[in-house]
Amino acid sequence: MSGNSFGHLFRISTFGESHGPGVGTVIDGCPAGLHIDPELIQQELDRRRPGQSAHASPRQEADRLQILSGVFENKTTGSPIALFIANGDARPEDYAHLKDNWRPGHADMTYSLKYGHRDHRGGGRSSARETAARVMAGALAKQLLAHAGIEISAYVSSIGPHAMPTADDFYTREEVDASTVRCPHPATSEKMIHFLDELRTQGDTCGGIITCISNGVPAGLGNPVFHKLQADLAHAMLGINAAKGFESGDGFAAAGMLGSLFNDAIEATVDESGHPKFHTQTNHSGGIQGGISNGSPVVFRVAFRPVSTIMQDQQSVDSRGNAVNVEGKGRHDACVVPRAVPIVEAMCALVLADHLLLNRSARI
Repeated sequence: MSGNSFGHLFRISTFGESHGPGVGTVIDGCPAGLHIDPELIQQELDRRRPGQSAHASPRQEADRLQILSGVFENKTTGSPIALFIANGDARPEDYAHLKDNWRPGHADMTYSLKYGHRDHRGGGRSSARETAARVMAGALAKQLLAHAGIEISAYVSSIGPHAMPTADDFYTREEVDASTVRCPHPATSEKMIHFLDELRTQGDTCGGIITCISNGVPAGLGNPVFHKLQADLAHAMLGINAAKGFESGDGFAAAGMLGSLFNDAIEATVDESGHPKFHTQTNHSGGIQGGISNGSPVVFRVAFRPVSTIMQDQQSVDSRGNAVNVEGKGRHDACVVPRAVPIVEAMCALVLADHLLLNRSARI
């Protein structure tokens, strides 16, 4: 199976399955001498792990970080960094009824048709459990970005029919995590919670949107052709389980705008040294123009579909083509977006860290 690595200079490879021994990641290309705080990585894992609220999967995993290599005396050595968490609450027997049956909306059919053999225990490699490996790597990337003054904030801006009135502001971690659905707008958060409570009684699920904003991104990250910054961000986000849409800046709304309204006017100010500093008066482009960051906040949104496993029986087929009834049971989220917030932040951090290192070779 290919396609398990991501990045150019700051590159990760993830491994593990939902109900195997555990999941992990190997980071290659992280500069030596970076001070690592393991507790900051653990905090990100805690934000992603299941069992956080009534709307999340009740699976109980400690997700305790193990640093296997590449870090000595809390500093990176320049060698590959291996991070790992063990699976402690795996229940493979819960999936025995799915050994030959294909669940609607899942990767059961496509994996079987592609590989001819699949791990049916919780979806195996296709399970969102794999994203814990990305969160570990992203948490380390955030510590690299902090040295450049870059900070990332992601939050839930909509769930089902309920959306924040404005959704392009930067919020602190405390403001985001104060809500069980990670929506920093209290009135909207309350509506979302009531909506999810009702969904749970119906045995149904829903999707939503996560907004992500990165402050402090310097001008110059990204490339003008095949590795535009927004293209690599889209690659990162659409590789997350259940992600179905990506938009940068005003995104699809820009299709209905006039150029005179969309264009971000440029202005110049003078810094303390007498050098000009350039800014845009607006940020319709989401901080990226020509595939290259312009110094404004980098803004994008990711749309997630409803969780495929619903607590209702569904008609499907088995691997031999026979009609079957797939029972609605298991431990799953009613809506994936609250737990996807740290995943979006992690993948954003990996892209920015990669481009930060790539930019060092842009000119003499």
